[in-house]
Amino acid sequence: MPATPIRKRTTGPLIGAHMSIAGGVFNAILAGEEAGCRTVQLFNKSSNQWAAKTLTDKEVEQFQDEAARTKIAPLVSHTSYLINCGSPNPALWKKSVSALGIEYQRCDTLKIDYLVMHPGAHTGSGTEAGIEKIGKAINRVFGKYPRGKTIICLEATAGAGSIIGGTFEELAAIIELVDDSDRIGVCLDTCHIFAAGYDMRTRSGYRSVLVDFDRIVGLNRMKVWHFNDSKGEFASHKDRHEHIGSGHIGRDAFGFIMRDRRFTRVPKILETPKFKGEREMDPVNLRLLRKLAGTTKKK
Repeated sequence: MPATPIRKRTTGPLIGAHMSIAGGVFNAILAGEEAGCRTVQLFNKSSNQWAAKTLTDKEVEQFQDEAARTKIAPLVSHTSYLINCGSPNPALWKKSVSALGIEYQRCDTLKIDYLVMHPGAHTGSGTEAGIEKIGKAINRVFGKYPRGKTIICLEATAGAGSIIGGTFEELAAIIELVDDSDRIGVCLDTCHIFAAGYDMRTRSGYRSVLVDFDRIVGLNRMKVWHFNDSKGEFASHKDRHEHIGSGHIGRDAFGFIMRDRRFTRVPKILETPKFKGEREMDPVNLRLLRKLAGTTKKK
């Protein structure tokens, strides 16, 4: 079934989705434009390979030209899933730091505003040791690229097993170790924090979670939202994304965020499944978010 053409948007809430770079990094922007995004997230290289093909001057120019033409901004990238900067294995840690540095440099070259990274997993060495490894890794990358303008954003996790970042305290502890703190921020994933035990389903719950985040991390660190409902139940520690309003979180929490003026300029990125049957779902989820923000025009 052919996709229904979507009217392109340069106004309205700052919402978007993760888009594919198949055929070139610029295609993520074109796909975002077609879906009606005002912001997009992309992998700046293959997400399941260590190797990264060198960006050509033509690719960089085309990416920046499309970003300027569509006015899609801010731009967000997500690191490869292979990277584990919390690993106690010296070879894997060194490989992860190198890969993070390459992705950081690519973001800076493409003028991507934020690079979201999963903090990492300690795989048995302990949370404190893992946190120290992550802080050291970020310092090494920033030291190698001292003039880089891209902000690295630590993504809050569901906190399963030895994965670090399931509490605001763990995110704050990593940030405390980063020397160039102006270049570090946080990405809150709604599914992840719900699975980790932060309940935003009621207005009072939402306020309480944000008060805790501000006290422990600081709202000034809040740079990116990942918008995902949850297939898993509250505090399940299961990272299973669902369409907005179709999971255990429900619509209300997303409405609270969409109407919160503190996050007007913070990009809100869908990482929900692309299709439901043969129906393309990014435009559907984006329309619902606009409705929850109160920006959908009544007929």
